Amino acid sequence: MVSAYLTLTFIIKSEDKVVVPDLVGKDVVLILEMLSDLGLNTKIKGSEYSDNVPKNHVIFQEPEPGSEIKKRRDIRIIISKGTKRILMPNLKGLSIQQARLIIEENGLSLNKLSSTYSENVKKNEIISQFPSPGRMIARGGFLNLLVSAGIRQNAYKMPDIKGQSLEEAIALIESFNLLLGEIKFLFIEEKPENIIIDQVPLSGHKVIEGTYVNITLNREAGRKGQKHLNSTKGVSLFKYRLNYGFLKKHIRLRLNSFGISNDIFDSFMKPGEEIWSLIPGNKDATVLLYEDDKLIKTEVFDSWQN
Repeated sequence: MVSAYLTLTFIIKSEDKVVVPDLVGKDVVLILEMLSDLGLNTKIKGSEYSDNVPKNHVIFQEPEPGSEIKKRRDIRIIISKGTKRILMPNLKGLSIQQARLIIEENGLSLNKLSSTYSENVKKNEIISQFPSPGRMIARGGFLNLLVSAGIRQNAYKMPDIKGQSLEEAIALIESFNLLLGEIKFLFIEEKPENIIIDQVPLSGHKVIEGTYVNITLNREAGRKGQKHLNSTKGVSLFKYRLNYGFLKKHIRLRLNSFGISNDIFDSFMKPGEEIWSLIPGNKDATVLLYEDDKLIKTEVFDSWQN
């Protein structure tokens, strides 16, 4: 009976203990599954850089391999963060967004971000970097980037368009590669009708290509007795017929309304063809018609018609 008791006790104690496996150099996901199957708990004490053990692999364990411990006890491990030094990745030609992701993935930090105009590199793409690609750099190190601001845009002195007609003002604005912005209306009796009485930016100010120019036209919007095109409730009808000839013309119809300009027609038309377009009538709008990129007609639509 005594012998049977001792044998049973030994078996029970043996089943309650396990031998700690060797975990060093193994992937952390694999050892989590291994220790779980043995009935042991995994405790991560921290992480360290290692030139010998790959990233996310175990570099230290406690207790040591071969130790006998009871189930549900803790196995403490330290995980490798990979090598302390890495090859500097090549970021040239990448967008700044892509570069930031790679910098973060490699444990690096951006120190200085500079920009300059470039004829060859697209806007927001990396022109150069320091340290240069292929150099060894410590994780957590800093790098500097030079980013393209795109092609340098030409700068001009804003011309004076006050006193000009709408057609003359638009032609001058476009000759400087500027864009027509919002057209407002204000009527001053002592000034000639349908001329520009105000502009933003003001004349003499520095402007660059692509700047929007807002203008104010001396016009009493909706004044009865003025000539208007055909209109229906809620909309106005714009009509234009091309001159007769032999060659097709590139016709572009631009609508300026609510301070926004949009092309509502852009196509080639045969000589003698007619274009019809419905213009929203909820607010004063201006229609600009271009023939082969030359402004040939402007028309202002007053909101009172609707």
